[in-house]
Amino acid sequence: MSLKTTLFATLAVVTLALPAFAEGTIKVDDAYARSSGKTAKAGAAFMMIRNQGDTDDRLVGASSDAAARVELHTHKVDENGVAKMMHVEEGFAIPAGETHMLKRGGDHVMFMGLTAPFEQGATVPVTLIFEKAGEVEVEIPVDLERQDMGGGAHSN
Repeated sequence: MSLKTTLFATLAVVTLALPAFAEGTIKVDDAYARSSGKTAKAGAAFMMIRNQGDTDDRLVGASSDAAARVELHTHKVDENGVAKMMHVEEGFAIPAGETHMLKRGGDHVMFMGLTAPFEQGATVPVTLIFEKAGEVEVEIPVDLERQDMGGGAHSN
């Protein structure tokens, strides 16, 4: 086998293995995105992220053409009982074999500076970035009618 053939074969194996690793270890379920209306400048996405692998991972970022800026956020309640949204720079731990919920009133993906309104039934392309699994691309359906699942109110 020539060096050129060996290099191409190795490159093909690595290229095919990387997405399979991410797809095989990280699973995203029950995702939806929403904003507060057609004139909203911000929106959010919620989902269940399952780490099906045997190694802990961490969601460290997200990106999307749907907004000027995309960040990982959570809500913290201050000493006065007021919930405030804040950027979580270190991301969210996803332990091996466990599920991490991104839900209203808790951890979520925040879209700031929407490039277009979120329309009911449309989808938002999002790339979730994991420390170990790498990039996982998802198409998140917009659901402006979905009711809170018990996580508290989310304001945009």
